[in-house]
Amino acid sequence: MEKVLIAGANGTTGKKIISILKNSNKYEPIAMVRKEDEISQFKNEGIKTILADLENDVSQTTKGIDRVIFAAGSGGKKVKEVDQEGAKKLVDASKKDGIKKFVMLSSMGADNPEEASELKDYLKAKHNADEHLKNSGLEYTIVRPGALNNNEGKGKIELDNKLNKSGEISRRDVAETLVGSLEDDVAKNKTFEILEGETYIKAALEKI
Repeated sequence: MEKVLIAGANGTTGKKIISILKNSNKYEPIAMVRKEDEISQFKNEGIKTILADLENDVSQTTKGIDRVIFAAGSGGKKVKEVDQEGAKKLVDASKKDGIKKFVMLSSMGADNPEEASELKDYLKAKHNADEHLKNSGLEYTIVRPGALNNNEGKGKIELDNKLNKSGEISRRDVAETLVGSLEDDVAKNKTFEILEGETYIKAALEKI
């Protein structure tokens, strides 16, 4: 079983990623959490944890890890410290430890943050983190969803390099897409956007 570190494991999307990976016969999820009191909920489910704060040193978090999913976010409070610098630090740690693939949860609009009418600082931070990953030499996939909602996942999405429209997608379908992107031969070194759609996630990922 390959070990997958999930940064942002305690977040709404992070928990969905953990639950998908928990039932995998290929990957073992390792939950990266920021606070001691967040450990027990994962421990109760038999999930291993790593205690680390993206605002501090994360250089030890990727030792013995095979792949990484970055699904952490500051909720708009510390976009530079967490969404940008935290991501960059985890990319650097992953490179140092020879991670096989780094899957980044980004956002629609991160390709052109200057054009955004709102969330400009957030999108700029995501853009900078994405660029750092692209230039790291690591194998990567960058997933840029539209607005996230808590609807039940459909298991179907619309996916393209650039969709040229806005819309929504469930966190469950985003989590499924991130997990699907862990494979070596899926969306290798690709950046793409997703919204809810009519194509099964696995089929959509195979085409990109």
